[in-house]
Amino acid sequence: MAFDVNKIRADFPILEREVNRRKLVYFDSGATAQKPLSVINLTDKLYREYNANIHRGVHHLSGQMTDMYEAARERVRGFIGAECREEVIFTAGATASINLVAYAWSEKFLHEGDNIVVSEMEHHSNIVPWQLACERKGAELRVLPFDDSGTLRSDILDSLVDQRTKMVAVTEASNTLGTCPNLEPIIAKAHSVGAHVMVDGCQGIVHGGGRVAERGYDFYAFSGHKLYGPTGIGVLYGRRELLEAMPPFMGGGDMVDKVTFAKTTYAPLPLKFEAGTSNFIGAVGLAEAINYVESIGLENIEMHERELLNAMTERLSLIEGLRIYGTTDNKCPIVSFTIDGTHPYDVGMILDKLGVAIRTGHHCAEPVMTHYGVTGMCRASIGMYNTLEEVEVLAKGIERAVSMLR
Repeated sequence: MAFDVNKIRADFPILEREVNRRKLVYFDSGATAQKPLSVINLTDKLYREYNANIHRGVHHLSGQMTDMYEAARERVRGFIGAECREEVIFTAGATASINLVAYAWSEKFLHEGDNIVVSEMEHHSNIVPWQLACERKGAELRVLPFDDSGTLRSDILDSLVDQRTKMVAVTEASNTLGTCPNLEPIIAKAHSVGAHVMVDGCQGIVHGGGRVAERGYDFYAFSGHKLYGPTGIGVLYGRRELLEAMPPFMGGGDMVDKVTFAKTTYAPLPLKFEAGTSNFIGAVGLAEAINYVESIGLENIEMHERELLNAMTERLSLIEGLRIYGTTDNKCPIVSFTIDGTHPYDVGMILDKLGVAIRTGHHCAEPVMTHYGVTGMCRASIGMYNTLEEVEVLAKGIERAVSMLR
């Protein structure tokens, strides 16, 4: 189908509201994307007509909800390119997914004297869980740096990845720089020494990510709310043989086979890692978000966002004293910047008065800030519903903020 941004915008009711008596211009999709009516309406309908706990009841509503939940799992499996449904675990979000792996995987595979490699551009959620694992197991944390353009230094992998490396944790797309690293040499190097690879797909899944089996990912995590889906739902993909070898992360209902005071046995995958009442409404809502995205067309969305990214980069580069961080080719539609003589928070607050929503601060990526010697940045992240006119509104708003702050 042809890409019609005005038709798409009509599917997102929040874009009609005003902020400070100005029409909302939303450039914070990297933090959370807005939700289309199809997701909003389905979620509402599920609570009104189908709400019942899954896997536990023999009554009609429980059976219907269970069927929809497991159909959502299959929908996600196909979308990310996993080989079987047992490799798809529903979690509370990407942070929960990565922590699950960092704890349960390290219990089985990480030992004193081993090392884990993370990249310098990671979100805190793909750094701190590995630090905790290393502290718990007596392992070493190593860092793969990036250069000032935002390119990962894959050329020095040989100095970091060795026979004691057990995990390499890397992003599919940086939430701050927009960099989409070439993961092929990283995965190849990790696998050559028997190490596993954890890929943070939070930004990547929205911008051409996934294809997990084809690309050789061992683990993959993403959150539904960045993919135009509900909050509080996430996905962990793991290769089946690894998930089966790992101990459970949490204990409770639905993850057990038989419980006695002498011994508990566990349910098969994927339920072994889904203790308690899952966010079944969120899972079905996520499947609907995938339906919506695919109905627009992933290539159509990418072309539109690429046009906006190029326009935003060109336009903001004209503003005196503005520096853009992350200048690699083929980056995802994120523009992070600072402006000489201003503080990111002040710029963000003035833009908010003009109805423009951006992100300010360290973006949960403090090592990136340290790399460039700044305490924070402004970040404009583009969604499928943004327009060229909104890019100009953002640019003029920044110019006004600069004139006020200087």
